[in-house]
Amino acid sequence: MQSIPATLHQRILDHLADAVLLFGLDHKLRYTNIAGEMLFALSSRQLLGLHVHELFSDGAVERDMGGALQSGASITQHNVELRRPKPAVTVNLTIVPFFDHDRADGVLLYVQQVDRQLRISMEEQLLAQQNAARMVLRGLAHEVKNPLGGLRGAAQLLERELHDAELKEYTRIIMEESDRLQSLVDRMLGPNKPPRKSPLNIHKVLERVRQLVQVEAPSGVVIQRDYDPSIPDLYGDADQLIQAILNIVRNAAQAVGERGHITLRSRIHRQVTIGHQRNRLAVKVDVIDDGPGIPPELLNQVFYPMVTGRAEGTGLGLSIAQSLINRHGGLVECSSEPGRTVFSVFLPLESEHE
Repeated sequence: MQSIPATLHQRILDHLADAVLLFGLDHKLRYTNIAGEMLFALSSRQLLGLHVHELFSDGAVERDMGGALQSGASITQHNVELRRPKPAVTVNLTIVPFFDHDRADGVLLYVQQVDRQLRISMEEQLLAQQNAARMVLRGLAHEVKNPLGGLRGAAQLLERELHDAELKEYTRIIMEESDRLQSLVDRMLGPNKPPRKSPLNIHKVLERVRQLVQVEAPSGVVIQRDYDPSIPDLYGDADQLIQAILNIVRNAAQAVGERGHITLRSRIHRQVTIGHQRNRLAVKVDVIDDGPGIPPELLNQVFYPMVTGRAEGTGLGLSIAQSLINRHGGLVECSSEPGRTVFSVFLPLESEHE
């Protein structure tokens, strides 16, 4: 039987959705596949050499690694918490003794993120909700725009017949309010132009957004950068992506108030599923703020139009951001707790031809 080349073994491991970790007899990490890098949000260069207790909070993992080597049998653990990244991630794992020519040489760990399937399901639900909301808004816009057009036209005709300046003031109010409602409906629907895609550097987009918000925000608001310079160009509409991420970062700036920290972070993710579409590579942009957080009752509704936790807010910024990112085949997710709110933007990195 012909042997499989080592490079093919590597490619197979790197295409797995679950993490594969190899620890030596000293319980230090010797190998991880790409899914392991994604799980811990660290590169293999940073991970290799770390002791098992630096990666897993539960001391039972190290204990069972020794037990698996002694017994030669696999051991499975459920709901184990990782030490990193933050917030904590919960996984299920299988511990398998690793032998080389009948001699114990280490321990293999197969690690599956517990919430991965739940995340995919939530993404599908989020996309379905967004599409349903968009359809409702389009129908509502049609029903509102027609009477508004008639109302404004009637006010214009009436103004021509009036000679009293005071009475004309009333018709002007009718027309101005009609225009304001028309503008509100258009903003609810979001931009109606398809994206004009070309290769772009996501960090140029983030820097433009950072500069705009830093000028607007109070002096006590600090915007930090945590970029991965190795991210290649993606295909997108620069103006639309700036608008989408600007809406999210402005939202974060409003959340922290007069003083706080906002972090813009970029990372590469591999084998990312967005809705039903599997993407070989995607860029993940996190907008992280240390504000008070989003009320739990609003967390699942923040991307709906007209939903806002601020009295002066319109509730349109995040809805428009989600719509613009959707047009690029991506998705915006949100997680929040007091002191840490994260909006994550996923954008496929495949080119138009791929």
